[in-house]
Amino acid sequence: MPKSATRRPVARRLSAIAPIALFAMMFAAFPAGAAEPQAGPRAAEPATVQSNKAWLERLPFGDRQDFEDASRGFIAALGTEAIRAADGHVVWDRDAYAFEAAPDAPPTVNPSLWRQARLNNAAGLFKVADRLYQIRGIDLSNMTIVEGDTGLLIIDPLLSAETAQAGLALYFQHRPRKPVAAVIYTHSHVDHFGGVKGVISEADAASGKVKVIAPAGFMEEAVSENVLAGNAMSRRAQYMYGALLPKNPAGQVDAGLGKGLSRGTITLIAPNELISKPVEARRIDGVDIEFQLTPGTEAPAEMNLYFPGMRALCIAENAVHTQHNLLTLRGAKVRDAKLWSYYLGETLRRYGGRSEVMLGQHHWPTWGGERVSRLLAEQRDMYAYLNDQTLRLLNHGYTPMEIAERLQRLPEPLASQWHARDYYGSISHNVRAVYQRYLGYYDGNPANLNPLPPADAARKTIAWMGGPDAVLEKARAAYAQGDYRWVAQIGNQLVFADPQNRAARELQANALEQLGYQSENSTWRNAYLSGAQELRNGVSPLARKGTASADLVQALTVPMFMDFLAVRLNADKAAGKAMTFNWNFTDLGERYGMNLSNGALTYLADFAYDKPTAAVTLTKAVLDQISTGRTTLKDAVQQGLVTVAGNPEAFAGLFGMLDSFAPAFEIVTPVTGR
Repeated sequence: MPKSATRRPVARRLSAIAPIALFAMMFAAFPAGAAEPQAGPRAAEPATVQSNKAWLERLPFGDRQDFEDASRGFIAALGTEAIRAADGHVVWDRDAYAFEAAPDAPPTVNPSLWRQARLNNAAGLFKVADRLYQIRGIDLSNMTIVEGDTGLLIIDPLLSAETAQAGLALYFQHRPRKPVAAVIYTHSHVDHFGGVKGVISEADAASGKVKVIAPAGFMEEAVSENVLAGNAMSRRAQYMYGALLPKNPAGQVDAGLGKGLSRGTITLIAPNELISKPVEARRIDGVDIEFQLTPGTEAPAEMNLYFPGMRALCIAENAVHTQHNLLTLRGAKVRDAKLWSYYLGETLRRYGGRSEVMLGQHHWPTWGGERVSRLLAEQRDMYAYLNDQTLRLLNHGYTPMEIAERLQRLPEPLASQWHARDYYGSISHNVRAVYQRYLGYYDGNPANLNPLPPADAARKTIAWMGGPDAVLEKARAAYAQGDYRWVAQIGNQLVFADPQNRAARELQANALEQLGYQSENSTWRNAYLSGAQELRNGVSPLARKGTASADLVQALTVPMFMDFLAVRLNADKAAGKAMTFNWNFTDLGERYGMNLSNGALTYLADFAYDKPTAAVTLTKAVLDQISTGRTTLKDAVQQGLVTVAGNPEAFAGLFGMLDSFAPAFEIVTPVTGR
């Protein structure tokens, strides 16, 4: 068949197909700014005021050590002008949190969370030790700058290129200007590498001028975590970080690990050197560094750094000034609390007696050898406790929620340590994560094997309880008594039974709001308040179209692309269809045989079918252009960048069977049919 004949039919069929959106990174999908809500928040109810007041007696608020540490070594603030992207949208506006200058918590914020929020608001350039500096408070994470003999070593260049560039500019305003000699990624989470092109260029790394160092497995983990479930994780992350909430005492005040997420350009430069040994010593631009791999802890690929000449330990994100997540509310694979505890113990054994300062890639440093060792030991014990006590209770037969109710506090004196509080992770959802890791979602009760779907169960429940009016009356009485957990639970049933019931939605929103005001945990607060906002005003459309970061999409391997196509396949549309496709990537020298049968899309690498339904020839570079929206599949075919031999109509038909995912699906109301 002539080349032109293979192109025209498929081009016509592809005219209605959007660019292949491989995944929407959770951080990149946030809007530039939340619109003013149509219905505003309510005040703190008397029960909430009393609950928050009681926290002042529960914890040692007179301890000011963290405030001293958070301000120690302060050199300069970034300034009040917002950091903006090239298109003018605001990437970071620290002035948005100016309301947190007040020392006393407002009635709408848990005093413990208010304390953490004010500590995270300490922002600017800080000196940690000779030759060791940090940029803090202008993104969720920290950027650490080490002064080498001739250049700078940048550790974790923040989430966005714009904030990383602004942070480095602030450093240069107060320290000698030197070129960047190395960039070190401590781990594979995007807030620790996304700003890299704000401090170096891809050419710097490609030429070897700048070392880009990461732990083994970094690239695979950096681009894979959010691929297959990326759309759902993106949406859930909006709740977790309060991305659509206004920044005020009744809205988003903090993110636990830092103030919040910058909304700039996420970039990625592949490492040109990997740390692959459990402990590896290197000398980089006159700076001795001992790298300690800690895989499977806070991230699948992570490492600590020890600087013997400075007696400084960079703990990455393995120990922070909060209890961390074993399973994030946005969703992810469950982390191994036992392994996390083990590596903290190893770090303590190896570096505890040799460290005079410990700095992390979130929060503020800890100074003094005894304090460093104690913090490491207490964080070690915290994760061991969560793991082992959950296993003890599940072996007694307790279910996840029963365990969460029984393990509401860590043992003293750990419970009173500020760095073990529930600002980001929580005992409640962490012990349920441990249960899930070992036993899965099923609690063993056969009544829970095949429950009715939420909306059906809600309608039956409300009907059995006498109908919505009767339930509303009882729920309002419970709300008046401050029983917000129960009102949130039964209110959810009312809303799912009838999403149009405005009285039910408002009562449910009120209950969630009070729970948010009372929460010590920033992510719980953000989730509660996000739910309340959407119950009142509906799901907000994105103010700025979310797109996957070009660097991250291009880092996807072809198998990852194939896997995501399989996830998007609508089995109902594919029912009864059987096809095979050969994919040939000429620039990679790779070929893949793809099979569609029984409503499933599978593939084999280094394989080709003898008589495929269609054969597709292209380059990975062209696939990247399509995936990032720089061109369309239709245009690529018309330009001859993609050729389809065999049955082009069948190939076009494959893409017609793929679902597109709505980035703003319902959470606190039933998902509408799509």
